[in-house]
Amino acid sequence: MARVLVVAYGNPLRCDDGAARRAAEMLEGKFLPDEVEIVSLHQLGPELAESASQAQCVIFIDAAAGDGQPGQVQVTRMSDGSGEPADPRPFCHALAPASIVGLAIRLYGAHLQAFSVTITGQNFDHGESLSPAVEAALPTLIEHIDELIQECLSKARKS
Repeated sequence: MARVLVVAYGNPLRCDDGAARRAAEMLEGKFLPDEVEIVSLHQLGPELAESASQAQCVIFIDAAAGDGQPGQVQVTRMSDGSGEPADPRPFCHALAPASIVGLAIRLYGAHLQAFSVTITGQNFDHGESLSPAVEAALPTLIEHIDELIQECLSKARKS
């Protein structure tokens, strides 16, 4: 299993909801496969907890509707490897990243760093194209993710 697991999720048929998966495509081939594994999913499910438990760092990427400006990127540290993530949610049809991390910790005894990287979307209608604001922000999104990956790999190499 790779040291860093990047999980991009969203519906590529709902315009900006596909931004994370587009980012995953842009990241493919940038890193050694034994260091970084990149997966693209429609939604998060409990089976992801096992894969997360085998990584030293997990980075979740998603587009979100929110109060921020379209294209705004936000990075949130969910776990530093010392215990439960903040705000784990109960089971439902689709799980939140904190729930996946919580399951990895509780079920598999994982000690991992976890981050959530979101980009504020503008258009979640049916379609495959990103809004201009989100399209323009993709390089910034990739830059944030790349920095997190480098941070995680640096810590993993030291341990």
